[in-house]
Amino acid sequence: ITRYEAAEMVAKAMAHMDKASVEQRALINKLADEFADELNNLGVRVSALENRVGNVKLTGDARVRYRYQKDSKENDNSWDYRVRLRANAMVNDNTKVTYGISTDSISFADNNAANEGDNIFTDLAKVDYSFGNSKDWTLSVGRTDKYVIGGNNSYGYNYGDIFDRAELKYSGDSFMATAGYGKFKAGKIAGFDYTYTDANGDEQTVSLAGTKTAYGVIEGRFGNGSAIGGYYNSFNTSGHDYNNYKRGTELDYLWGAYASLNFSKDWNLLANYERVNYNSNINSTVRGDEDSATVWIGRLTYGKAVMATPKTWDAWVEYINAEDGAFIGGSTNSWRFGQMDNIESWGAGIDYTFAKNAQFQVMQSFASKLKDSNSDSKDPEEQTRAQFVFAF
Repeated sequence: ITRYEAAEMVAKAMAHMDKASVEQRALINKLADEFADELNNLGVRVSALENRVGNVKLTGDARVRYRYQKDSKENDNSWDYRVRLRANAMVNDNTKVTYGISTDSISFADNNAANEGDNIFTDLAKVDYSFGNSKDWTLSVGRTDKYVIGGNNSYGYNYGDIFDRAELKYSGDSFMATAGYGKFKAGKIAGFDYTYTDANGDEQTVSLAGTKTAYGVIEGRFGNGSAIGGYYNSFNTSGHDYNNYKRGTELDYLWGAYASLNFSKDWNLLANYERVNYNSNINSTVRGDEDSATVWIGRLTYGKAVMATPKTWDAWVEYINAEDGAFIGGSTNSWRFGQMDNIESWGAGIDYTFAKNAQFQVMQSFASKLKDSNSDSKDPEEQTRAQFVFAF
């Protein structure tokens, strides 16, 4: 074939670079440099900048959510929506840059004008560098949109949201290990301004600082996708954080263990145990003065709803048993909302992909009750959640 015929084939490959693998993109760029003159004559401009732009892929998702709990989430306050956009760029074979923005969850109960407030914010901004013989090692620095305490195979009871960190991870076929340090950026432990009235009747405001953590996860993996792991988080607080205000003591550390077991092709059983330790006794706990609290969680899932595959679905049932003080005030990875500790509760849900990249999800709690109660306490109301999620 002639060089111009070869250049035409390269031009077609360049037009579909977003579907190519890292190795294929590297080959296409090399061929584009080789046939640069012919491509220019064909009207295909080639430059280092344009090649780099060609490696950027835009993705996103949108969610419309309904949540209901009597006397807590009702009417317009039950509805909210969120849209997120992501830009993924391969700098080279080993380095990836990701940036994302989010509207956050905007409530339909918001009565302000649309142009009031600053809803859009950066929820994802990180650089990932892979190295090693098989690129099993990854160094990731920056903001992630979803750090889960315990790792992605755990339940994520205490946290599963935005997090600024530096993290080193080894991920092999049969073993995974992660170590990092960062700061929570969602939930009460991310810090907030607390306003109260003092003994003189004057209003005072205290800025509660965000909490930092050093963490580690180790996980053994099996050929059928099953995993067993353990994790540890050590907390660094300023003494004016959420738990000092809420419980009269600071977070010290937590540890946990989990098993995610696949069996009979379509079934998964998740069991997760977690224990939180404080620097001193938790003055507010209904269990009396204790310096620690635990949570047990179990979930059984049948099937798998895949976003890209229409008519796939799953159904699950879960049980949670959390002592007072087990929840540290984070933005949980769970579907639940409101009261998260001093509770025993069951839950069930269904996820159904009704069209490509479009999914409907519904969740419901039942048999919920306080784990430890005073004479004037009453059991929590049940929670309902339903949402449409779209990926693009």
